Amino acid sequence: MLNLLLTIICSTSIALILKHNDSKKGNPVVLLMGNYFVASLLGFFFMLKSGKISFSTEVLIFGAFMGGVFFLSFFLFTKGVNIAGAALSTVSSRLSVIIPIFLSIIFFNEIPGLTQIIGFLFAVATIVLFYFSLKTISQEQLTFSEYFILFTLLAGIGIGDFGMKIFNQWKSSVDQPFFLFSIFSFAFLYTLIYVLVKKEKIELITLKRGAVLGIPNIFSSYFLLEALNQIPAIIVYPVANIGIILATTSGALFFWKEKLNKFGKIALVSGITSILFLSL
Repeated sequence: MLNLLLTIICSTSIALILKHNDSKKGNPVVLLMGNYFVASLLGFFFMLKSGKISFSTEVLIFGAFMGGVFFLSFFLFTKGVNIAGAALSTVSSRLSVIIPIFLSIIFFNEIPGLTQIIGFLFAVATIVLFYFSLKTISQEQLTFSEYFILFTLLAGIGIGDFGMKIFNQWKSSVDQPFFLFSIFSFAFLYTLIYVLVKKEKIELITLKRGAVLGIPNIFSSYFLLEALNQIPAIIVYPVANIGIILATTSGALFFWKEKLNKFGKIALVSGITSILFLSL
């Protein structure tokens, strides 16, 4: 469970850094560029350090695809922050837990037990409750196009998570360093192209912030792959998503004094219950 815990810590760090950048009005695309540059450098370092460098055209192509999914998901997340706020976007994105679990049951025959089914139902309930909690606080009506962006964000993150599961089943751990390097290198390339085409102004402070973001970003993917090597996806994804929401909420409460209403408090209890059942 250690790798799962580290996945939650790294992913929570990502959410809090994104929230901090939004509070400082930093250019999100420049943040992503710094993030993916450092993540790709770390990926290259991991590849060299492994001592077993395995170059594969198949992994490279799949990494290019996943890099596109990662870039699109992060880009949509920044759009979602502008539309609905960081907290609501985070919770909306975590509804993506349904996608990798559902596909893992279909394609990899990971049939859940009774306690896991109960835990999963509590997980879905937790995310929905957090959604209503934040929606009640915001008091804003979103348009169809804005809901579509949040839905696409959900789909992008869900596809990205399932892509990690596919790699885990498809290739050995020897290919993992090259896979991570491919993902983040292509994500950096896509971001760089976007910055150049749009002629975005590069803010040094935001770039530095992105460089810090790149560290937990690549480690969250690394620990997720390690967790999937040890634990079924039906447990990994709900626990990770609920853990991220609970930790992010605690961080927001501590740093930005955000408070929970009755929906949020019920969601916390539901989330803890979910993790307990999924851990049995």
